[in-house]
Amino acid sequence: MTTAALHPHYSLAANLRFGSRIAGLLLALLLALPLHGLWRLFRLSSPWPMNFLAAVAWIVGARRHTIGRSLRRDVVFLSNHLSWLDIPLLAGRNGTAFVAKSDLEKVPVIGWLCSLNRTLFVDRTARMSIADQIAQLRDALADVWSITIFAEGTTGDGTTLLPFKPALLAVLDPPPPGVRVQPVLIDYGPAMADLAWLGDEPGAVNARRVLSRRGTFTATLTFLEPFDPADYPGRKAIASEARMRMVSQKS
Repeated sequence: MTTAALHPHYSLAANLRFGSRIAGLLLALLLALPLHGLWRLFRLSSPWPMNFLAAVAWIVGARRHTIGRSLRRDVVFLSNHLSWLDIPLLAGRNGTAFVAKSDLEKVPVIGWLCSLNRTLFVDRTARMSIADQIAQLRDALADVWSITIFAEGTTGDGTTLLPFKPALLAVLDPPPPGVRVQPVLIDYGPAMADLAWLGDEPGAVNARRVLSRRGTFTATLTFLEPFDPADYPGRKAIASEARMRMVSQKS
């Protein structure tokens, strides 16, 4: 990536948009944190991480449009992955937890915020702990009711679906009893080029670009028909079925 791309010049209007959105995000966090702590103090199920993430998406400019019905419990969502905005959009819609790379846990502030939404951090290079990670995922699914896996394993450009990585679906091989899989397709429409997080662009540079963007945009979440993973022999077949349904929806 070039030096100009790493340090782009922003207009005064863009800087004002960036500053106002950062202020809005901080205000939402300051409001949500004590309320979340109060709910946890009384051992109540806290809605505030979900509410905060919904506010994040709205402040950044996303106007969510939902197609289909989202399951609320005993479900693994398999979604495409386009931007860091995918997380507040999905979690703000149904409170789902996510599976994320373990190195994200070490990122200041971001890692802590992810933990508030019960993110499951997994180390894909630690082959010796795969069995433990699968057990962790299954325990979490029983506790938080829904988990989202970005089956491509990385972000795409929004025009095509990348191949799914069946190894990410180890929690479904064999599937826990009663759990269903629901494919989810995220689409940012004409705003995709402005929001995509591709290549070697640093996260801070992408966030600055997205937060400086003018206006609002429609983010469409399409929840496809869920299916029983027990009807498909293994994680490769489950990944193939989910991807086929998503490709059919895009075409």
